[in-house]
Amino acid sequence: MNMRTEVEWVDSRQRLPEDGMPVAAAITGRFPSDDADDPGAGQEFWLVRPMYFTSRHCTEDGREYRDCFVDSDGVIRLPCGREDDDPRVCDDPITHWAALPTLPGATVHYLMGEEAKAARTKALGEG
Repeated sequence: MNMRTEVEWVDSRQRLPEDGMPVAAAITGRFPSDDADDPGAGQEFWLVRPMYFTSRHCTEDGREYRDCFVDSDGVIRLPCGREDDDPRVCDDPITHWAALPTLPGATVHYLMGEEAKAARTKALGEG
């Protein structure tokens, strides 16, 4: 069984995912510096994290965000090139995104019950 997948990275300045889509998001930023005299001296980073994209995200206090990426900790990040003056929006933008791969040996992202058991058994070569 072929367990390889191909990833297509999309520039977030060019196109955004569909509403509610889980994605792999490439985040860029700078770690905080320990140097009080030069707070911009922290090391730059570029990393990948799982997130979901939403066209409308509302926080518990009622603030609404449009076209943003949200991670499992509730951190809100914007596509590269967009800024927000709200301190709850992370300064580390999303440069690129990619659709998450399907389940191993399947064409879907989600299975339940007997379908999940059968697909998992097949993918693990146990059946």
